[in-house]
Amino acid sequence: MTSDTVTIAPSGSKASKAATASKASMAPKRPKPRMRRAQKVVAAKTWGNTLVIAVVALVFTFPFIWMFFTALKPESEVFSSTPTFIGSEVKWSNFVEAWTVVPFGRFIFNGFFVSVMGALLSVIVAVLSAYAFSRLRFKYRDRIFMLYVLTLVLPQEVLVVPLFIMMNQLGLVDTYTALIIPFAFTAFGTFLLRQFFLTIPIEYEEAALIDGASRFRTLWSVLLPQLTAPLSVLAVFSFVGYYNSYLWPLIIINSQELATVPLGLAMFTGERGTQWSLMMAASTLAVIPSLIIVAVLQRQLIKGVALGGFGGR
Repeated sequence: MTSDTVTIAPSGSKASKAATASKASMAPKRPKPRMRRAQKVVAAKTWGNTLVIAVVALVFTFPFIWMFFTALKPESEVFSSTPTFIGSEVKWSNFVEAWTVVPFGRFIFNGFFVSVMGALLSVIVAVLSAYAFSRLRFKYRDRIFMLYVLTLVLPQEVLVVPLFIMMNQLGLVDTYTALIIPFAFTAFGTFLLRQFFLTIPIEYEEAALIDGASRFRTLWSVLLPQLTAPLSVLAVFSFVGYYNSYLWPLIIINSQELATVPLGLAMFTGERGTQWSLMMAASTLAVIPSLIIVAVLQRQLIKGVALGGFGGR
């Protein structure tokens, strides 16, 4: 019989050294002190930024929080010597009374209808005018655009008198049309969309025109799908502008049936003073449509701001 011989490598051999080195390489490496310090700095910055954002958010939302809790207080405790969030009695009936003491539901409908139609018309006008100023070539195009943009410096108080005379001559006083049309042709939307049009390569449009598409088809099928974010931004800004407008509806509207939300809120102030708890309840109800619009279009708003439509090229 032959016996197998087992060869044991000496402890100092190359094989044992290689095995020891492989085990050492497989062991988890401890982070270097510099890397740990960098991670701590990044974590501290993250927490600091979060804290700053939370404080800023609280500052901006605090008026709405105070408005809501004031709407639940009795009228005698709104201006108490010791300010408190919650009064001695939680009066949900203030919302019911604010809804019924004046036709506030009608005011919200009027404001929502005027805002939606005004925002839609503003977007259409802005798209067509921005396309003309960015893509079409005609004499004095840039000069006309600059004059158009300069109209933004005119305050609304300067425009209301000639606008009222015009609406009166057209027989449109105290109508929805008078509330919607005059401020749908502002230069803000044109300027905003023109800057976005300039960021789209002209080759897209040229390719569509070569394939036989008309300019309107090119605008509708090629350019507008790339402008969903700025269109959403413009629609929200226009909606909020119409919804919060007070001076123009105050001048052009005579009947209560066509009054908008700001005019309805002013009705809580009378000869005997202001019913603050009811006004706060009505204001809370009036905020809801704007919150819904912003919540639905939140992603598009963030995308539109991130794209930086004021840059152009």
